[in-house]
Amino acid sequence: MKRNLVFLLILALLVAMIGGCAKPATQDETVVIYQNKVEIHEQLTAFAAAYKEATGKEVIVKTSGGDSPYAEALRAEFQSDRQPDIFVIEGMGGYKTWESKLQPYEGDDWIDLTTLEFIVDGKVIGFPVAVEAWGMAYNVDLLEQAGVDPATLTSQEAYRAAFEKIDGMKAELGISSAVAMAAGPDMRWVTGLHNFNGYLSAGLPYGDTTVLDKLNNGEADMQRLTEYADWVELLFEYADRTVLLTGNYDSQVSQFGTGKAVFIHQGNWIDPWLQSNNVTFPMAFAPHASVKGMHDKIFIGAPSFYVLNNESKNLEAARNFLNFMATDPAGHNYMVTEANMVPAFTNVTLTPAAPLSANVTEWLAKDAKYTWLQNDMPDGFGMGTIAPIYEAFAKGDITKAQFIEQLAAKIDEIK
Repeated sequence: MKRNLVFLLILALLVAMIGGCAKPATQDETVVIYQNKVEIHEQLTAFAAAYKEATGKEVIVKTSGGDSPYAEALRAEFQSDRQPDIFVIEGMGGYKTWESKLQPYEGDDWIDLTTLEFIVDGKVIGFPVAVEAWGMAYNVDLLEQAGVDPATLTSQEAYRAAFEKIDGMKAELGISSAVAMAAGPDMRWVTGLHNFNGYLSAGLPYGDTTVLDKLNNGEADMQRLTEYADWVELLFEYADRTVLLTGNYDSQVSQFGTGKAVFIHQGNWIDPWLQSNNVTFPMAFAPHASVKGMHDKIFIGAPSFYVLNNESKNLEAARNFLNFMATDPAGHNYMVTEANMVPAFTNVTLTPAAPLSANVTEWLAKDAKYTWLQNDMPDGFGMGTIAPIYEAFAKGDITKAQFIEQLAAKIDEIK
């Protein structure tokens, strides 16, 4: 009897040991995505729940942004045992920081549905989170009242003629200036990044980095820089001086939103402000005429990308989630209707309700885009190094010739 009891106990221990050893072999396919847009956390979490309902696969959304710096928080995640399967990078700066952790995509369904994937050395590294774009946004009604056809706004000469005409009709139109432009301390990202991007890519084929490559080697294209300065001068000349010199984001967008300016130098990211302030007039984008010649495109890019952690044990599950987002109607509804984003994928037929984002989809559909390159300059060059030069020029502290000279000198210092 005792021998039988001992045998049963040994058998039970063996079963327990085998069961205990077998558990780690069961792969946990819960995907963790760590992202930086606090404004879409709830929407992305809801989409992840819908994805689980449709596929049985769980996706956990973790978000850091706003008052909590994403870059620092992401490093903390990687230094712990909580490494995400999917995370976000922004351009070459993010790529250089996380290069050793990145797993390329290969053969994924979504790759053939976009032209905005992040590619390095021929390898697809990033899934575009959303499209952002900017041009010269305009008030359709005011431009029509002024008798200016937006289709003609394709050159510096055409803009000068339009601005001069509108400036002479300020009382009739009820405006304070032709364009809402800001170049003060709070708006250095408008001048040193977005506006300067016109110098880097306006008028060039999409993906052409010739001017950027020269800049990163400390070389300025003086002819192009001179033409670009003419554009900056034109915008400053026909801007409201108060908004130009001291305005912040709210005051610049408010000038446009209240009908006090016909144009604004901003992108489709102002849609939420316009909607929350009940701005309902029709609006659209015209191209920036950043250098001489004819311009028929606006600046379109995907500033952030979902990337794969090459140490993830759930790579296939992570890729399946992103493929579902890009190819399934539920993913399209999430991106457009719920998160109010402009998707980077050609198979999405939904149109954003917000007017500027809706207009971006039209430019994107006809592939009318110039490259977004300002994030590939040396760290801090746009906002920290050159933006103060715009402020000095706007104030009249330096001449246009000095503006050109000082920009060229800062580029030369990159050597």
